[in-house]
Formats: sequence, C-alpha cells, structure tokens
Amino acid sequence: MFKTRITLIAFVLILTSLSSCGRFQKLLKSNDYEEKYAMAIEFYDLEKYNKTVQLLDQVTPIYRGTDKAENIDFLYAMCHYNQKDYILASYYFKRYYQSYPKSAKAEEALYMSAYANYLDSPRSSLDQETTVDAIQEMKLFISRFPNSEKTILAKDLIAEMESRLELKSFDMAKLYFKMNDFKAAIASFQAFIKQYQSSIYHEEAMFLIIKANYEYAINSISIKQEERFSETSEAYVDFISQFPESKYLKEAEKINAVALTYIKKSTVEEEEI
Repeated sequence: MFKTRITLIAFVLILTSLSSCGRFQKLLKSNDYEEKYAMAIEFYDLEKYNKTVQLLDQVTPIYRGTDKAENIDFLYAMCHYNQKDYILASYYFKRYYQSYPKSAKAEEALYMSAYANYLDSPRSSLDQETTVDAIQEMKLFISRFPNSEKTILAKDLIAEMESRLELKSFDMAKLYFKMNDFKAAIASFQAFIKQYQSSIYHEEAMFLIIKANYEYAINSISIKQEERFSETSEAYVDFISQFPESKYLKEAEKINAVALTYIKKSTVEEEEI
C-alpha cells in the first residue's frame, strides 16, 4: 500500500512537470508579451533563471525604449549572475550602468559588474587578466560612488586582488630561477621590488637576486664572470643595507665571499698579464 502511494505521487509529479513544460513551451510560442514579461518575473522569483532568460530574450526587443526595458535589462544581468556566468553578468551589469547612469540601480549595477569579475578571477597561479579588470572596475565604482556603503568592501577586495597579483609576480620570478633562466629571474625580481616596495616578499626577492646573479656568473663564460660576480657582490651590499639582520644573511655572506674571492683572483691574473 505504501509503495503504491509513493508510485502514485511520483506519477503525479511527472505529469505536473510535463504539464508545466508544455505550458512554458506554449508561452514561448505565444505573442502575448505582457504574459511573457509577467511570467519572466515570476520565474525569476522562483529562481528558474534559465526560463527567465528565455522569456527575457523574447520581450527585450518588444519593450526596448519603454519603462519596462530598464527592469528587463537588470533582471537579465542578475540571471547570468545567479547562474554563475560571471563573465556575461559583468558585461550586462556594465551595459546596464552605461544605459541607465541615473537609475536607482546604477550604483548596484556598477558594483556588481566589478564583483562578478572578482568572482571570476582565478587563483594566483593562473592568468590574472580578469583580476586586473576587476580591480579597474572596483576603482571605477569607488570613483563614481565614493559615499557608497559598498566602498569599504570594494577597497578590501582591491587589496585582496592586488595581493594576488603581487604573489603572481613573485612566483613568476621564482619560476625563472627554478628553470635556471637566471637573467630573466634577475630582471623579474628587480621589476617586482620596484613595483611592490612594501611587499612581504621584498626581503626574499632581494636575497634571490644575489643567488641568481651568483648562478648566472658561475654558468657564464670566463670573460663574463668577473663582471657578473661583481654584480653579485653589489646585490649583496644592497641586500644587507636593507636587511642587516635577515634570516638569509649567513647564506648571502657565503655567496659574497665566493664572489669576492673570484673578483680578487681575476684582478691578480690581469695584473700579472
């Protein structure tokens, strides 16, 4: 008896679903755009975003330039956002803001455009193009709405994303080092330090410049070694001037000692010649 009731309930649910799908398909073919608009809002409230988008696609050209157009465009962006299609969501929120800059929802739209890009931005090991876009969007939002309640949150998100870019830049320089491309590593670490002077990785970056210069010198042809060992020693002097009590100090001193020994030896050989 119990199994029979369960089977009956399941059958009723299937019929209801089929009936609902049938009504929706009929609505899509209908020319009643008022009903389509009303049902799009109803489906949105029911979190049936795919059906909402299908209906909005049909009513958008009909209501373009009318009072309903603004609401349609905002709902369209929200549907993509709620479906986690953040690239399209950002695009449609930005387009909404540009189309209705004086709207009551303009502030929210511009923020959501930036926030959607933020949600789409990947971890630091991956390409950060979306992160850069999100930072620019957040800064635009702050400049347009400096008194917004979301300004503090926007600044926090910018700081988070900039930290991600900072780590990406540092990791890229380290990758060059691990690949034994010491010339590229030196240039990348120097560029990193110039861009992120207050970075938590500043000390390590300066130490790795010493190591990269040393390895570059060791692996160079003989006529280039003296110059590159000199650059190693110069990097050491810069390092200890900024971090005299560094945890890398002992290793840095050993590298510098080898560099100075080679420089002294080369000088003596040149004098003898």
